[in-house]
Amino acid sequence: MCDGDGASGAAAPRPAPGPAVDPIALVPVDEVVVTTIIDNVFDALLTSDDRVTRAPFASGSVAAPQFEGGRTFTGLRAEHGFSALVTVRRGETTTTLLFDAGVSPDGMTTNADRLGIDLQGVQGVVLSHGHFDHVGGLAGLATRSRLPMTVHPLIWTRRRLLLPGTGGTELPTLSSAALEAEGFRVMERREPSLLVDGCVLITGEIDRTTDFERGMPPPHQAWDGSDWRHDPLVLDDQALVVHVRGRGLVVLTGCGHAGAVNTARHAMRLTGVRRLHALLGGLHLGGPAFEPIITPTVQALAELAPDLVAPGHCTGWRAQAALAAALPDAFVPSSSGTRYTLAAA
Repeated sequence: MCDGDGASGAAAPRPAPGPAVDPIALVPVDEVVVTTIIDNVFDALLTSDDRVTRAPFASGSVAAPQFEGGRTFTGLRAEHGFSALVTVRRGETTTTLLFDAGVSPDGMTTNADRLGIDLQGVQGVVLSHGHFDHVGGLAGLATRSRLPMTVHPLIWTRRRLLLPGTGGTELPTLSSAALEAEGFRVMERREPSLLVDGCVLITGEIDRTTDFERGMPPPHQAWDGSDWRHDPLVLDDQALVVHVRGRGLVVLTGCGHAGAVNTARHAMRLTGVRRLHALLGGLHLGGPAFEPIITPTVQALAELAPDLVAPGHCTGWRAQAALAAALPDAFVPSSSGTRYTLAAA
């Protein structure tokens, strides 16, 4: 375990020119369905189309004595966190993974119940990184015996935010011992991992190759065993990648701390697949520290010309507006309860 071993801020961005020497043979799938269980926004007025299915207000029916009949609709929860269900189909075989778990202990399970999702069908868990707003709902799966969980070994790093005028706020740190005690079978990998018979790629550490995606600002710190130090890279950040046959790569991020462009390019380089079909999840472009890189990020993503872009969670409204303007046919606003169905050509 790496709690306090000092490695979290030690590495620097490194070049990765040219194609991978030994590309990963990511097996194409016939379909991938990504369901956003938790996101920062729930909008019941968003409409569906052939790729996107929205959850209506009627997804949440609760007791409310002030109404005739004693019930009302509440829709789904939105919270500052992220969680998605990923179901891949190849032929007659389907496999479902949980990617992140939101921030609150009951948010993910509440929304899953309202959406009619049986979390007992989850066959594995992938955590994008260790920040608490992506792991808080894991208690909802704690009754599962030996459920496999794929993580980066630096996910246990202690971190804090040292904002001006404060003494610093230490962030909740994920506990490996607690997860093991709850029945998860934790597998740590820095390197890329292939899951689901070679159909799902977990990137492991992501190469940092752009000159503008420089990571977290100085207030984001990690404990090195003796002191708090700036942790710009969040090296445990990783993404989930699926190759949809005839379409290209689907890349799912939690926060995208490695950078949205770095992440997409890394996935393409690892697999040798030169087409980005879809980019979904948090892109961490919100707030004054990241808004200066919105323009180069959007320009680089536009050059990749994805068919679908659904940025949520920490992307921020300015970046979402810029992406919607640059990629009007691809952009889809994210919302809790949205199901994206991406099928082979």
